[in-house]
Amino acid sequence: MLYVLLLAASTPALVATTNPPTQPDMVARIKPILSVGGLRFKDLNGNGQVDPYEDWRLPAEQRAADLVARMTLEEKAGAMLIATNNPSCEGGLTPRGIDLIDTQRMTRFILRAKVTLAPADCSVKPTGPANRAGFAQTPLQMAGFTNLVQQRLEAARLGIPGVFKDNARNHVETDPRFGIGAGAGAFTEFPKEAGLAAAALGAGAPVDRNGSIPQRLTGDMSVLRGFAHVMGQEWTAIGLRGVYGYMADLTTEPRWSRAHETFTEDADLMSGIVGELVSSLQGPVDASGVSLSPASKVALTIKHFPGGGPQELGLDPHYTFGKRQIYTDKSGRYGFDYHLKPFRAAIAAGASSIMPYYGVPIGLTYRGVRYDERGMAFSRQIVTDLLRGQLGFKGYVNSDSGVVESRGWGLESFRTNPETGKPYNAADRTVVAIRSGTDLLSEFSNKDTIIRLVSAGRLDEGRDIDPAVTRLLIEQFRLGLFENPYFDAALAAGRIGTPENRAAGLDAQRASVVLLDNRAGILPLKQGARVHVLGFDAAEVASYGYRVTDGNSAGSKVPADADAVLIKVLVSNPGAQAYRSDSPTLGGRAIPRTMRQPDGRTGKPQESWGAQDPCVYEPGASKPDSQNEACLDNRLMFGGAFPWEAGMISLSAMAKARSWTMTPSLDSIKAAMQQADDPRKVVISIYFRNPYVLDEASGVKRAGALLATFGVSDRAQLDVISGRSPPRGRLPFALPRTLRAVEEQHPDAPGYSETRDGALYPFGFGRSY
Repeated sequence: MLYVLLLAASTPALVATTNPPTQPDMVARIKPILSVGGLRFKDLNGNGQVDPYEDWRLPAEQRAADLVARMTLEEKAGAMLIATNNPSCEGGLTPRGIDLIDTQRMTRFILRAKVTLAPADCSVKPTGPANRAGFAQTPLQMAGFTNLVQQRLEAARLGIPGVFKDNARNHVETDPRFGIGAGAGAFTEFPKEAGLAAAALGAGAPVDRNGSIPQRLTGDMSVLRGFAHVMGQEWTAIGLRGVYGYMADLTTEPRWSRAHETFTEDADLMSGIVGELVSSLQGPVDASGVSLSPASKVALTIKHFPGGGPQELGLDPHYTFGKRQIYTDKSGRYGFDYHLKPFRAAIAAGASSIMPYYGVPIGLTYRGVRYDERGMAFSRQIVTDLLRGQLGFKGYVNSDSGVVESRGWGLESFRTNPETGKPYNAADRTVVAIRSGTDLLSEFSNKDTIIRLVSAGRLDEGRDIDPAVTRLLIEQFRLGLFENPYFDAALAAGRIGTPENRAAGLDAQRASVVLLDNRAGILPLKQGARVHVLGFDAAEVASYGYRVTDGNSAGSKVPADADAVLIKVLVSNPGAQAYRSDSPTLGGRAIPRTMRQPDGRTGKPQESWGAQDPCVYEPGASKPDSQNEACLDNRLMFGGAFPWEAGMISLSAMAKARSWTMTPSLDSIKAAMQQADDPRKVVISIYFRNPYVLDEASGVKRAGALLATFGVSDRAQLDVISGRSPPRGRLPFALPRTLRAVEEQHPDAPGYSETRDGALYPFGFGRSY
């Protein structure tokens, strides 16, 4: 119900303005709308007058300061938390969601449920990580749900609107993972991040048959603008106004399991990409350095400061065995400052938020400062001194998920807090994070922790809490959410996955395909050719006018009269889900001496992979974990191989590994190449989720044609293979020639020029027909 009250124009809270104000859209479902002097304002606190925080003519900073002064400590504490809030199967609020709003006083939520065209089967209850992702929702259901949440927030004492955020959605995702990327569902599919970079490089400098690489590659950012246009339209359709993205991390460590979420190894290209994404999704920067406004589509949280690429041995700091972030390049060209470059660009473009990573900087000295060895969100040197002080960032800092309760590296429970003389706990990590300058604690939903810390004098409301809440509220004011947080749910389905959007996504997929070799000139493949397929969908291939035999079933062989063999290779790590930290044969597996890292508990080299998981060093202790697992690292749910197999990124090594899976298998690929008689008749397309090594023993380099892809559909690949669309992409990162090059490279430097074997294909490589 909408209420409109008429007030006298002399309402004290109103201010004179030089230019006539432009009335914004004003939508209320619970609170009255006041009419003053022909203008409309929401009476969010219901006191019958327009208070400064309700006055949309005032600067966001002034409105936020006024609102903070009106908030209770309970409301402020809730504002500093963000956690998953998914709808029920029917699209309504869950008891958990109601608790987050009414009891925890939260106004920020992670919306992880996938949007699909068909409603979910409510008789099938999701389990494991899928339980955290919730039930799939139709566009109508999802938009209706976010509106319901906003309505409940509007009904609260001060009517503070909410912000929904999620990880990237608009990409082809072959291996969906909780907390990483759930897949597009009904949303338009573009290539993965590296694919967008490949397309941008090719658009900026068209490829030729010789594989020439211009001296300076910058990329054509119109590719990113087109992507952002579609993303912004589809996200706002369901009330998603914040993205946990994009990653400004660089692909300098080829073994890192999150390489598939990075765009490129090149800091200059990444700077252009992140700047374009912020500009396209948030808007242009104004004179004050702000790029958020009610016209903004999505507010970005750029991650993972100060650059999450240089992980020791490629091990990811989601896991207890992968905490260390190292900088070994001594050339002066790369290192820590090289990884900061894209974040400088994001800040210059006005990024609303930045997320520090879990990683611990090891032995890092930068510009005379020796950095503490603790997770980035707990480092005042990183968050306040570097990010805000030196780089001038003015937005808010959003921690990565679970740093307070489970992944607070450097402040683990086996360490003693010098302030208390006791082992670190969640309250201690909350203190350190907030004092360090982290404003928003992700996947933490206990406001009483903050309240008790203020009451105990460990946090100061004026010094520690108020500035953080002010920074957070400024985003909501700038986005215009206090005036209208609602979206027309009936329109959602018509704005998601439209034919125009899908055409744009498909063209970007085509443009991202990189032709590495076409030795025999087999491509483009002639229409009517007799084709044997592995990995590709046989019916899809046949639709292009080819005579197809399906090699995807066991025992099938290449016909003697086949003109070509098409092979699509996907790599994943399903076997890694068997990992258990407390298993004697897995987490208890001895670490080879060449891979051992210091164990923070003992100061000695860590002997087993699971030794730093709390379930191992504190057996039987109750540890909060969002997945209800006994051990933090169980099932390696965020992706990656067994830690002792993380470096096995050559095709031959992966074929021997337990936690890597190639589809089709390397044995099947070799058999098909042998059966084809002439390997020049074989076309192999590989999805490079990491910069894999095409080793000699694998035999794939003998194929007639090699394609590199980065998350594309069969249709996009076949458009290129058939010649309907020429190959246009360039490699966004170099491919190492050997595993020795992988082992010798500096994890903070791009390419492999410092190694004996170097790169097989350098950054920017690509060919045309």
